Amino acid sequence: MEWKRSAFDWNQARAFLVTAEEGSLSAAARALGLTQPTLSRQVAGLEEALGVTLFERTSRALLLTQSGVKLLADFRTMGDAANNISLAATGQSQAVTGHVLISATDLMARYLLPPVLKKLRRTAPDLQIEIIASNELSDLRRREADIAVRHSRPNDAALFAKRLHDKKAHLFASKEYLDEVGRPETLADLEKLTFVGFDQPELRLGLMASRGVKLTTANFNFSTSSATLALELVRQGFGIGLLPTEISEHCPELENPYSEFEPISIETWLVAHRELKTNLRIRVVFDLLAEGIG
Repeated sequence: MEWKRSAFDWNQARAFLVTAEEGSLSAAARALGLTQPTLSRQVAGLEEALGVTLFERTSRALLLTQSGVKLLADFRTMGDAANNISLAATGQSQAVTGHVLISATDLMARYLLPPVLKKLRRTAPDLQIEIIASNELSDLRRREADIAVRHSRPNDAALFAKRLHDKKAHLFASKEYLDEVGRPETLADLEKLTFVGFDQPELRLGLMASRGVKLTTANFNFSTSSATLALELVRQGFGIGLLPTEISEHCPELENPYSEFEPISIETWLVAHRELKTNLRIRVVFDLLAEGIG
């Protein structure tokens, strides 16, 4: 390794990473407990050390440059490594025990959490994990949960949020249903079929229209507030559903009824109270969730 090439200050790297994650110097300064001028100097120092411009500074916001976007993934890896070092060092004198409450949507809790929980059981077998499987947002400020998996960024400065990789949602239907009604070849064919609604169907009409699919509430013969029930209805041939693409891996009886439909991007955020920085058990769970769901 060429050590002279990596001579920049880790504090400067952390300043860049947190600023990029939080979206502004003021939010990053709050997250790190620094003043905004100090943080700004650290970011500027990193730019000077690397010889690149990381942010485009406008009157309203900081925007990552192409160089900043390219380097962000590497700095995230550095940040994760630094956290792991801290946890390993702390773990030498502090056992990871206690209760951690996780909130996630029912579909995510059903299909995405179990593999992470298996690894967590091996890593910290003395932890007691409780899961709230609900599509309602848990109030972390009121301690309704320690960690939440959400599909929107929280705007509460008292919370720490890490954006995970966006998920994709696509149309799925059972082979049985498509064998019965025929596989649509055009948008007009698709618009004649039955859909399974998650939440209120009218909330989905605009989203589908943005993809060129003009539906009405009459297309939705069945709807539910439960994503897992919506999935089961799709599996049993009640109609077409809009589902995360990862779910199809667990359901080989489903297929994409219309491949030209543009997938919908779903933001995924891992959120915790800021005591995350000092609470070992919450940090362990948070990091494993970030890695597993990531």
